[in-house]
Amino acid sequence: MNAQEIIRSIEAEQMKSDLPDIYVGDTIKVGVKIQEGNKFRVQPYEGVVIAMRNGGINETITVRKVFQGVGVERVFLLHSPLVESIKVLRRGKVRRAKLYYLRNLVGKATRIKQRFDRPL
Repeated sequence: MNAQEIIRSIEAEQMKSDLPDIYVGDTIKVGVKIQEGNKFRVQPYEGVVIAMRNGGINETITVRKVFQGVGVERVFLLHSPLVESIKVLRRGKVRRAKLYYLRNLVGKATRIKQRFDRPL
């Protein structure tokens, strides 16, 4: 057994199997574990997936939301133990892989058409 096989087997143990199908343009709610003192709680973070990177254990998604008039983007490692749950709220109809152009849009211009041909 060489080093790559050992690394792959360890990564396979750490990967989550209960993740939904996530696509760029989807509106999702991510439950993030937050530590306050010695207690953990789950804080929801809801926004639009504007980018996906890598694959396997290193797969990340960038989620953007507007909070009090300020755009906030957060990168989540999908297989991280700090990500408690991911729920797809609506599917978005987009024509590109990275939605960085949403950073320059304001208000109703940032809306994404809903897609009905993929199940939630």
